[in-house]
Order: sequence, then C-alpha cells, then structure tokens
Amino acid sequence: MESSIRDLALKHALINAVRFNGKADVKAVVSKVFADNPELRSNAKQVVEIVKEVVNYVNSLTLNEQRRILEERWPEALGVKKTTEERRGDVESLPELPDADKLSKLTFRFAPNPDFYLHLGSARPAIVNYAYKLKYAGKGKESSFILRFEDTDPRIKRPLLDAYDAIREDLRWLGVKWDEEYIQSDRMSIYYEHAKRLIEIGGAYVVAKGSGCEPNDWKRLKIEGKPCLTREAESSRNLELFDKMLEGVFNEGEAVVAIKTDLSSPDPSIRDWVAFRVIDTHKYPHPRVGDKYIVWPTYNFAVAIDDHLMGITHVLRAQEHRVNTVKQYYVFKAFGWEQPYTIHFGRLKIEGLKLSKSILKKLNLTKDDVTLPTLAGLRNRGITPEAIWNLILFVGIKDTDATISLKNLYAYNRRVIEPLANRYMFVKNPVKLRLKGVDGIIEAKIPMHPSYPERGIRIIKVMSKEGYAEVYVQASDVKPGLMIRLMGLGNVKINGVKNNEAEADFTGQSVEDAKKGEVPIVQWVPADAVNAEVIIPINVGQITVDNGLVEPTVAKLEQGTVMQFIRYGFVKIMENNKGKLRLVYIHD
Repeated sequence: MESSIRDLALKHALINAVRFNGKADVKAVVSKVFADNPELRSNAKQVVEIVKEVVNYVNSLTLNEQRRILEERWPEALGVKKTTEERRGDVESLPELPDADKLSKLTFRFAPNPDFYLHLGSARPAIVNYAYKLKYAGKGKESSFILRFEDTDPRIKRPLLDAYDAIREDLRWLGVKWDEEYIQSDRMSIYYEHAKRLIEIGGAYVVAKGSGCEPNDWKRLKIEGKPCLTREAESSRNLELFDKMLEGVFNEGEAVVAIKTDLSSPDPSIRDWVAFRVIDTHKYPHPRVGDKYIVWPTYNFAVAIDDHLMGITHVLRAQEHRVNTVKQYYVFKAFGWEQPYTIHFGRLKIEGLKLSKSILKKLNLTKDDVTLPTLAGLRNRGITPEAIWNLILFVGIKDTDATISLKNLYAYNRRVIEPLANRYMFVKNPVKLRLKGVDGIIEAKIPMHPSYPERGIRIIKVMSKEGYAEVYVQASDVKPGLMIRLMGLGNVKINGVKNNEAEADFTGQSVEDAKKGEVPIVQWVPADAVNAEVIIPINVGQITVDNGLVEPTVAKLEQGTVMQFIRYGFVKIMENNKGKLRLVYIHD
C-alpha cells in the first residue's frame, strides 16, 4: 500500500512541480492524491507524511530532471503520448520483411564506423533496423538488435576514440536499445581464424611481394580478367604467405589476401577483392589497440564473418552498399553459409543540410555545434528524438533517393514541443516605451500556456514613477498614431518615436475595447528586463544573432529549458550564467 501511495504522490508532485517552475506544493499534491483515490482519506496522516517526503525529493531535482521522469512515466500529463508506444505504433507502417514469418528468430544490427559522430543520415539505419525489431517483437516474434562498431581501418577511415561513447549516447537519446554489443577491433583473432579456413578450402589466396604474384601485376591481371600465379597455388603455400603477413615480413602495400570471385565480372571492383591488407600501425596506430596488429580485415570480409556468426537475418542499409552485398556473397558462398536477406534503401537528402561525413569533418566544429546535422548538434539545438523517428519512418525504406525539407523535421518537432513549451516574452531591437496615464501599479496576468490553463499564470507588475511607467517593445511595433495592446497589460496609443524611445498614452486595460478596435497585440517586457541573445543557425557553421530583452522570469529558468517566445518562435536556453543569457532558436 505504501509503495502505491508513493507512486501516486510522485506522479502528482512531478506534475505540480513542472507546472510551477520546479517546486511542488504539499497541499496541492495531497489534494490530487485523495482525488485519485478517495479511500486513502482513512489513512490521511500516513498519506501526508509520504507526500511530504516525495515532495522534498521532487523539489531537490532540477526542472529538467522532473520533466524527464514525468515524460518517461506519465507523459500524458504533459499532453504527449508515451514515446515507446508512439514509436511502436509508427513501426507498424513498415512493410513486411521477406520470410520473417518463417524464421524462429529475427536479428538486426546497426554497424557504424566510429570515424565520425552520428548525423541524420547515419542515424537512419539505426532507427530503421531497431524499428523492425520493435515491429516483430510486438507481434510476439523473438527479435534482437545488435550494435557493432566496424573499426578495422586505422589508416583511411581512422576511428575517433570519443566517437564510440558518443554513438552510444546518441542511440540512448534516440531510444534505441541494443541487446548485444561488439567492437571489431576486439575480434581480430576470429577474422584471422576464418581467413586461414578460407585459404584452406580454396576460397582465398595471398598476393605478396616475391611470391610470384606481385601486387602490381595482380592488379593489372584483374583488370584483364586473368588469374595471378598464387590464385591457383596449393593452400599450404598461401597459408605460409599469410603467416608471413602476420609475422610482419611484408610492409604496407606488399601483401594482401584476396577473395576468389568471378574474374569475368563486368564490375572490376568485384573481381578478387581484397579481404586483408598490411597497415603500418606504427605510423597509423589504432586508437583502441595501438600497433598490436598490422594485418587488418577489410570492411566486406569482417562484415560477412560477423553477420554470419551473430546470426543476422536481415540487413537494411543504403543503396551505396549494393556492390558490397555482392562482394560479401562470395564469402558466404565459399563457407557454405546462408547470406542474410538484404534490403537497400535510397539516400536521404535534406535540403539545406550537408550530410557527408567527409565534408562535416573538414569543418572542424565540435559535434554538438547547433549548426551541425549531427545528433548531438540537433539535440543541443532542441530537436527531439521523437521528431527524428517520425521523419525517418515517414521516409521509410524505399529504394529511391528521398529529398525532404528541414521544414518536415521542424513540423514533427513542433508537434512534440508545442504542448511542453511554456510561453514567454522576448523583445528584439527594443525601444523604451514611456506610458502616460498609468495610475500607481498595474498588473499583467500572462498564461504559462494558452492550451493548458492548469499550469497557471505569472503576474508582471508595472509601476508608474513621476507620471510615467516604462516598458520595452520592439521597434517594429511602434509607429506614431498606432494603437496597440500590450499583451495582458493594457491598451496604448503611440504618440511619438525618437531614437530608441517612444511615448504613448495608456488608455486602459479593457480587452473588449481592444477587440472592437481590432488592436494588434504585441509582446513587451518590463523595465527590469534581462539582456538576452538568441543564436539563429542559418547554415552549417553559420549563425546570426538576435539581441534583445526577456522578461525577468526567463533568467530564473534552467539551462536546457525549451520555451516559446511569443510572436517569435521556439527557443532553448544554452547558457544562463550570472546574468548572461544565451538561447538558440529552434524553429518557428
């Protein structure tokens, strides 16, 4: 019984705290608990003591922590659906996979190269594969999802040491949960073992300096569709050469292991492709294992071995991997293994965003830069994982390229944050407005959110001194002779504007008068407003800045808070430190 009371108290304490700027009220929570379960009134004393403990705990949390717990456990209280349920509902729209109903277990994988951080494009296969796991798990089918770091190229696609954890963090933020994790640089002995087996059964051979099959000759013969000498040599000879590769006899570029394919293939890249090569790891040390290994498997060999050993049943990946699927077929064929079903989807292009890793790397920006399409950058800017899920699932797995606008992403994000974001006032390019006719103190009552009156209001007081009251409005909102209504405060008539000051007559607080005159409603801030700057991303690596004033309440909010500035757009607090208030513009 006590645990159920605590659970109910926690729910209402969190709701109350989130609605009232992070501080829950014991009496309000007790009232809600009794309203939900009137039978508890017979144990009122015990309930009140439990509520006090829970409220103390909740009030010790930051507002962001309170909101996160509430979103996870009782999201309906914030006007949004439960994330996992919403995603599972979305995954039902995905087309059925081949033979999914015939297999006893389905296994999917996301296999990033940790040479860069996840961005919208590279997150797509993670979401698509995990969505299929959810789709079939929801049908009662045993399903699993594997995270595999493919990091076997310490020279050309050199891994970044911090990218491993960054990718894990991004996936957790997306709500993608993996059942198993593997790192290929930890599996080198497995690849060596399978290389030897493949050589033994005649599915691969070694091209090496001084072996009678020189690397340059081998490349030329491949183009001509002709075999090199060691291609037909005894497996014992090729095993001897492979051992020499492992012993360090050959330098970089002097030896490779090649997979036997079809030398008459119309695509030269498929002909006897390279499965292993020597890399000078003294010069190019691997960030995780240093120079422990000098013989490294290529992408296609390691992927084929791992997909088999890990029981991958379906591979969903981009069109650019079509040739790789063909190459990997020869490994599966040589071992007599069944190749996973492979579905290729088209590229995802987003107007206004560069999604090329090579281009993004050259910019040398931090991964969480708000102008970047990295998941960290989007997260820092205020884009939600729900919005990204909805965008990716909307695009689906069609085999044609998809080009969408950033407006699509913003539209999905707006649906998520609109019910969560309270409303505040920001004035850019501020002009001091001196109000004549204010008698003493007048109050403005501003709703925290117009659609959720239960969140309450905040009261902003304006006081007359020496015959005038002072507020700030945007320069674009003041013109001589214009009637305007200061939101929640009252109606004014602009008399004159000079430099950065304007004067106006305060004509009263009647809402009806404003409606009759069709007076425009404008945002404003009081005389004790706080300086703020809003960073507006306009392109990768490019921003513009709006400087202005915000109502003092905003300065009391925590870093990371998302809100809507009235008549401006959604913003997120990036920095709130000793009066320095910096926000980032999310979208309108």
